[in-house]
Amino acid sequence: MPPEPSVTIIVPTLNEEKYIRQAISSLIPEGEGLDYELIVLDGGSTDHTALIVEELARLNPRIRLEMNPARYQSAALNRGAILARPDSEIIIRADSHAEYPPGFVAGLVRELRERDAASVVVPMRTRGTSFLQRGIAAAQNSRLGNGGASHRVGNRSCYVDHGHHAAFARRTFLAIGGYDESFTHNEDAELDVRLRNSGAQIWLCTELAISYFPRSSLGALARQYFNHGSGRARTMLKHRRRPKARQLLPLGALGMNMLSVASGVAFGWLFFLPSLAYAGACLTGGLYLAVSQRDPAGCAAGPAAMIMHQSWAAGFVYRALRVSVSKRPQIPVSDEVLR
Repeated sequence: MPPEPSVTIIVPTLNEEKYIRQAISSLIPEGEGLDYELIVLDGGSTDHTALIVEELARLNPRIRLEMNPARYQSAALNRGAILARPDSEIIIRADSHAEYPPGFVAGLVRELRERDAASVVVPMRTRGTSFLQRGIAAAQNSRLGNGGASHRVGNRSCYVDHGHHAAFARRTFLAIGGYDESFTHNEDAELDVRLRNSGAQIWLCTELAISYFPRSSLGALARQYFNHGSGRARTMLKHRRRPKARQLLPLGALGMNMLSVASGVAFGWLFFLPSLAYAGACLTGGLYLAVSQRDPAGCAAGPAAMIMHQSWAAGFVYRALRVSVSKRPQIPVSDEVLR
């Protein structure tokens, strides 16, 4: 076997004092066999995040804190890939809002070396602590909330078109230009399109699933999914891709609900039935999750799923309309009209 490659672990962060210590601790490779460095890119935290990272860096000289003036994750990963040591061959993308299984970094290195792939992605299992957070997690882990995305429900390792980013061959990442920094969300899916177009392959490794901590309020969840939907629309419009069936479902639900509510207000309560049926189906799905998982917090999965569907669809429509208006040709105004 060739010698172990040099690895750079990049952790974008912003106001994550609650999770950053746990995330970094779970990322540190065990033993001395792996040559690594860990760079935390802070987007201007106003809590104790930077202080915690500096404390960890004093205990482990392989850890260092850098600033991310652009604040967004896409910019943080690009900056980290440039700041990495010259001999670094592999980039690990990690989230400060997550916890990683034992042997995570070493496993990613192994998968990149053994597979004919330029990127390794992993499943993301959401885990909550409070009642509402557990309900949101139940929705995100089920088809009710994720629509069957491979990196959410997949249980078989295989080559895929997209997944939760975990590792890249640094040379390939830089060769295709890294992340598009104009994307504040969905930058991962956009990069995967370019990666696949370049002829590279993406490997989903189900054995290295990570634990992600979801938003803890419905308002924050709505904002997150609005941004996800907006970012997905930008990716599809940029690369002229069509939505998948699971992505059309929330768009259809939003259109149906808007039509149902408007018709109900105008013509009577019978027209509210489609929206009531949709809400009833989501609430029933949440009840099923609560019973099957033996956790009453699953009942909150129904409302969480409705917010996820509608917010994602609203963000998608907003972005699509905004791009459409911006591309509309301007009609020149003659001097006669201006007089």
